[in-house]
Amino acid sequence: MSYRIKVGSKNPPTDETQLLNRMERFAFLIQEHRQGIWVGVTVLLVAMAAVVAVMWVDYRNAEQALKLNGQAMRLYLDRPADQRVKADENLKQAIKVFRQLVEQYPRVPSAPLTLYHLGSALVQANDLGGAIEAYKKFIASYGANRTLLGLVYQRLGYAYLLNGDRDQAVKAFAAVLDVVGALNKDHALFELGKLEENQSRPEGALARYQELTKGYPTSPLASEAAVRIKALQVKREHETGATEGREGTAPVAEPGK
Repeated sequence: MSYRIKVGSKNPPTDETQLLNRMERFAFLIQEHRQGIWVGVTVLLVAMAAVVAVMWVDYRNAEQALKLNGQAMRLYLDRPADQRVKADENLKQAIKVFRQLVEQYPRVPSAPLTLYHLGSALVQANDLGGAIEAYKKFIASYGANRTLLGLVYQRLGYAYLLNGDRDQAVKAFAAVLDVVGALNKDHALFELGKLEENQSRPEGALARYQELTKGYPTSPLASEAAVRIKALQVKREHETGATEGREGTAPVAEPGK
């Protein structure tokens, strides 16, 4: 009995044929557009290299800025009260380094804090105009930094007060109240209340102090605000009683008439 050996088909399976056809087409496309592909790959590599370079430069700048900032802060804090000449010289040098940082490294993460310290140092040096400009530059450049923005407005208000500009100080303190998440709104309310008192506007002062005690009862300023509220209320009652007493007093007739 004879047996026939089955010989497999010489034609590859359909799936294998389709795979080969796709690979051939892909190779043909690459061959046809090889110049454009190489250009695209080159552009991609250049872009990646540029990004890496920028990241490296930013890292180096941030590192250098932190180093200089530490140097400036040591000078700013090392101002012995019993050595006036050394204290003044250290403050002067600290301001110089802070200015250098602000000018050379405006994009590093520590830049907002540096500008804040520059304003504070200028106030200590009695350069109120320079401090005001520094705080205004912070607001314009780093207004999105909510952590420091409220403090900057408060410091700006104090700088305006020292510079004799009461109206601008009021605007600066009031701006603190509009900063979402500001942690010093109680301080701003207290300063606004004092300014109202100094302007002989007791009703406005009462409103500010009452807003402070109701909105921030745990604030260290709440107790002092409560004392001022009581004093203003007593003063108002006294003045009201005195006015009513004068109005209710009958005129005294002159003798012989």
